[in-house]
Amino acid sequence: IPKGPVSKGGVTDKIGTKTTFKPDAQIFQTTKFVYDVLYKRLQELAFLNRGVRIKFRDDRNGEGEEFCYERGIIEFVEHLNRASDPLHGDVIYFNGEAEGIGFEISLQYTTEYTENLHSYVNNINTIEGGTHVSGFKTAMTRTLNNYGVKEGMFKDVKPQGDDFREGLTAV
Repeated sequence: IPKGPVSKGGVTDKIGTKTTFKPDAQIFQTTKFVYDVLYKRLQELAFLNRGVRIKFRDDRNGEGEEFCYERGIIEFVEHLNRASDPLHGDVIYFNGEAEGIGFEISLQYTTEYTENLHSYVNNINTIEGGTHVSGFKTAMTRTLNNYGVKEGMFKDVKPQGDDFREGLTAV
């Protein structure tokens, strides 16, 4: 419920948007927030939107954090790999546009055995994948296979997609 009409304020050099939210128990069944869930999501948004500063504060207990990642998803991959041993120092990053749709990819291989792939469309985590994920996997497999064949790296075996994604962290 607004406290009054919108009015013009004074001159300032500050910029940004402040959002304060308190759920109404008449509308929402649950009005208690889980700090860790909000922390993770706001940090994720800061990674995905390079240079955006997000200040998060829980007024119930004064806990909070400020997130800002100038290198965006490169730092996201570094964060995801913080407890792993990378196989190469620099995170690989590229971006571009195809048919009017922008894309951004960051990846790094580690000594892990599992694949750690995080995909997003318009800042929404696409947990179940989608054509963007299957296209990425197919293109990566094809490119690495073609390179390996051209360079004589594969003798009597042709690696599969899972082989190329073992130890891969990608956003």
